[in-house]
Amino acid sequence: MPGQRAVKVKQAKAASTGAASAVAGTLTEAALKKMPVSQYMNEQQLAYFRATLVEMQRALLENAGSTSEHLREHEAEADVADQATIEEENALELRARDRERKLLRKIDEALIRITDGSYGYCEETGEPIGIPRLLARPTATLTIDAQSRREQKQKLFGR
Repeated sequence: MPGQRAVKVKQAKAASTGAASAVAGTLTEAALKKMPVSQYMNEQQLAYFRATLVEMQRALLENAGSTSEHLREHEAEADVADQATIEEENALELRARDRERKLLRKIDEALIRITDGSYGYCEETGEPIGIPRLLARPTATLTIDAQSRREQKQKLFGR
């Protein structure tokens, strides 16, 4: 069900935090937030975010398999209303999978940025994105200000 899928993704994000701290040693979100700015994107922080992203990726790929199985399970229903309900549920599930597919691509790109050393820095300004924003959205590529400017341009110009 679509609601269950959203819950699974949220659970995967929550689980990834625990997995990240286990893999990255004893580094926790609180410890990340307390680190001095001079240590921004050090090896510990990169390891934490790499583990977080890898765990998110694993959970999403696991969900992809269950979606395929779920869509194959349904047989044609005799009742037209039941069939319409099933088709609507399938459409919602496919939309959720499309969002997950896009998130998987963003995760892959973030992992590449970790490898090439650009992770955690705004792709527009080159400024640090910031630990709190990366904790909330590990795939972020823009600072909050740059993201706001981009959204404002999109509103104005429809792009």
